[in-house]
Amino acid sequence: MDTLLALGYPALTGLTDTELVNRLRPLRQVAATLPDQAEGDDRPGHAALVLVVTRDMADPELTVPTLRLAPRGTRPGIVDRNHGTEGLDPYRPIEEVRLPDTAAYLLVDVDRGEEFLGVRPEEALPVILRRGRTPLTIEEGIAVVTHAPHILERNRCFMLSGSRRGDRRVPAMWISSGAPKLGWCWDGNPHSWLGVASTGGRLAGPAG
Repeated sequence: MDTLLALGYPALTGLTDTELVNRLRPLRQVAATLPDQAEGDDRPGHAALVLVVTRDMADPELTVPTLRLAPRGTRPGIVDRNHGTEGLDPYRPIEEVRLPDTAAYLLVDVDRGEEFLGVRPEEALPVILRRGRTPLTIEEGIAVVTHAPHILERNRCFMLSGSRRGDRRVPAMWISSGAPKLGWCWDGNPHSWLGVASTGGRLAGPAG
């Protein structure tokens, strides 16, 4: 939560600092009930817990520029212009990804999916689903780089196969010119430097 305040998310969401904190406080309470492993995850390419702000609260076109590379990156994140004139708006979660009906939620057990380096995204997806996991969406990928920027490494970047726009394009997060970049690649093309990121689950705050 402090990270979002430092990055200027209140202005991006149209809320004051206090209003944003109050909106997200129930998620902090949920996080406090999780096992101790949720306090941190030192495994390469993993994060135990990530706070996601959806496009209902903040436009991803505006949150990508807040991203920086770890440990001391200074260049702002970039949205690839090749997404087209409509930008990120056409992307929606795939059928297998069931998002909480809330503007913010928690991701648990995030894996950047480097085992799928050099594997076509269309071939990686059924493997991920058989394991009871689901791929990340665009907003979730942004959240991961926001709160766990160490996961995005050169030659260890990742696809966000949980978001699609009705064609063969798969959004992906990689590094370009010393900055995080949200681009896309074809579903049928393997890339030696792009895995397929996934999560073990999503948690919303208490109703009401």
